[in-house]
Amino acid sequence: MTQFKIGVIPESFRVERFLSLEKAKAIGAAGVQVYATHDDFCAEKLTAGEKKAFMDKLDSLGLVVSALCGDFGHGFADPEKNKIYVERSKRVLELALEFGTNIATTHIGTVPADPNCDTYKIMQEACAELAEYADSVKAHFAVETGPEKATLLKSFLDSLGSRGVAVNLDPANLTMCSEDDAVAAVYTLKDYIVHTHAKDGIALPGQTPPWLEVPLGKGGVDWPNYLKALDEIGYKGFLTIERECGDSPEADIRMAADFLRAQMA
Repeated sequence: MTQFKIGVIPESFRVERFLSLEKAKAIGAAGVQVYATHDDFCAEKLTAGEKKAFMDKLDSLGLVVSALCGDFGHGFADPEKNKIYVERSKRVLELALEFGTNIATTHIGTVPADPNCDTYKIMQEACAELAEYADSVKAHFAVETGPEKATLLKSFLDSLGSRGVAVNLDPANLTMCSEDDAVAAVYTLKDYIVHTHAKDGIALPGQTPPWLEVPLGKGGVDWPNYLKALDEIGYKGFLTIERECGDSPEADIRMAADFLRAQMA
C-alpha cells in the first residue's frame, strides 16, 4: 500500500501556534493544514515578517503545509455575502501558494438536491468563479465532504467543468452527517480528491446532535478499505488528522498517527 503522508491540523492541539507545530513534528507528521481565516492568522492581514517567521518555523521542523483552511464559517448560498467571501477565498489561495501548497479547503454549504432551485444556482455561480480563479493559478479550492452524499457532490462538481474546485475528503463527515459510505465515496469522487482528513465518527439518528466524533479507529469509518480505495485510485496526498473534540487532543492525535501507520504497514 502507498505510504500516505500524515498531516495534522495544528489547531487540533489547542495550544499556541508555534508550540502546535512542534507537537505536530513530535507525533511524526510530515505536514500541517493551517486555518488562514482566524484574526491572528488571516490571509489578508499577515505581514511579510509574520509569513517569514511561520515558514522559518516550519523549515526548522522539516514540515510543509499540506493545505490552508479557508472556511469562513458559512457556505456560498447568499449572493450578497458571496461578493465578499469569494474574494476573501481568493486571498487564502494566494497565501497557500506563498506557503508552497496549491490547496485551500473550504465548506461551500449543503448542495441542494434540486439543480434547478435558486440556492443551487447561487452556489454554482460562486463556485464557478472560484474554479476559474483556481485554474488560472493552477490550484484548487477543495470542498470538504459531509453535508450531502458523495454522488450529489460529484454531480455539482461535474456541472462546473473544472477541477479548480475539487474535494477535501473527510470520511468521518460522510459517516456522521450524511450516513454515506466513505469507501464508495472515494471511487465516486476520485477525479476530484486533492486532500483528505483523517477523522472518525458515528451517526446517532434521532439524537441531538445526531453524530459523535470519536478517536480514529473507534468510529464507523472502514479504515482498511478506505485506505485501500485511496491507494487504488492513485491518491498520493496527505491524510491530515483532525480532532475537533475530546479532553485529550494530543493523546488522541498521537494515537491517530500511530493507527494510520499501523494500517499502512
